[in-house]
Amino acid sequence: MSIERVRNNLYEELGMRKLCARGIRPILCGELSRWMRHRSTSTLQKSNSSRGSERGQETGISKMETNEIRTVIKYLWRISTEEEHRPGRPVESIIQENIDKILDLVMLDRRMTVRQIEETLGIPKTIVDRIRREHLGLRKLSVRWVPKLLTPDQKAVRRKLSSDNLALFEANLGEFVKRFLTMDETWANHFTPESKKQFMQWRHSGSPPPKKAKTVPSAGNVMVPVFWDFEGVLFLDFLNKGQTITGNYYANFVKQLRDAFKEKRRGKLSRKIVYHQDNAPSYRSLQAMAAIYDSGFELLPHAPYSPDLSPSDFHLFPHLKRSLSGIHFRSDEDVIDAVTSFFETLETSFFLEGIKALEHRWKKCIDLKVDILCRKNKL
Repeated sequence: MSIERVRNNLYEELGMRKLCARGIRPILCGELSRWMRHRSTSTLQKSNSSRGSERGQETGISKMETNEIRTVIKYLWRISTEEEHRPGRPVESIIQENIDKILDLVMLDRRMTVRQIEETLGIPKTIVDRIRREHLGLRKLSVRWVPKLLTPDQKAVRRKLSSDNLALFEANLGEFVKRFLTMDETWANHFTPESKKQFMQWRHSGSPPPKKAKTVPSAGNVMVPVFWDFEGVLFLDFLNKGQTITGNYYANFVKQLRDAFKEKRRGKLSRKIVYHQDNAPSYRSLQAMAAIYDSGFELLPHAPYSPDLSPSDFHLFPHLKRSLSGIHFRSDEDVIDAVTSFFETLETSFFLEGIKALEHRWKKCIDLKVDILCRKNKL
């Protein structure tokens, strides 16, 4: 409309866009629109009989009335948008002083709740939460359990070994994968409860969430030592409850492993095997180390307290536990049959994937410098 065009031209002429940023636009639009509607009604009736400026002829507003519009705008320009000082608590609580107070409290006690901050400072909970979120960028995280809090020296050893192993891996990827052989053990229970993630169900919107009674693993279990490489499981053993892996027992494992390698991987024993194991005392005993040396294996160093850098712990065993969860086994023999069947169904690509994942984990260990890698590190 022509009247709106005149109003917009006046906005630009007097720099009203700067005014809008100050919050005067609602006042100006309301007052000016009411004034123009009142003035234009009477002026348009006389537009055919009177002569005015070219702008007045187009819009029905005379030059005198255009000057009056400018007068109104200049008057609104002089209106202060700041409130007069008055005693009492300020209307706006998000001020730098309150931000600093909240930050100081949080730094003194990182476990302090929003309600405790509200009671201490007398600031509304909504304001505290808004400052915490928008101005301080704080969020409360649950503690993450790790096998052990590493000392600075242990962290340095962890990064150093990861760097050395990564260099060996990248020097010849294909040769490393073919030579790599790893070992670890786990417990297979007669009953392993399903995880919350496994028990997730599809429900319609508004339906109540599913419920499940909390259960614990059964007391009956079988220890499963597993030796495997990129082609599959080489050697598998089972220890009943009460049996443990000693240095002598593990040394016999290594000797049997060499015989199994000759039988199942013909011609590959001539390559020097890169043997990986964790730092359990029985694995590091004199008898075990002598057996590894006599077998001609090259021992790949493993960082202390680092199950996240063991392919069995982060790749093989989680899949095994998921396959056994929710099933009740009546005896150790049933558990042994289920474990054996699980390993027989795995394809070669599954084992190859677990070995290749070491490269990414070693790099993350070097870059992140953390105690242990987890899902939040985007592995």
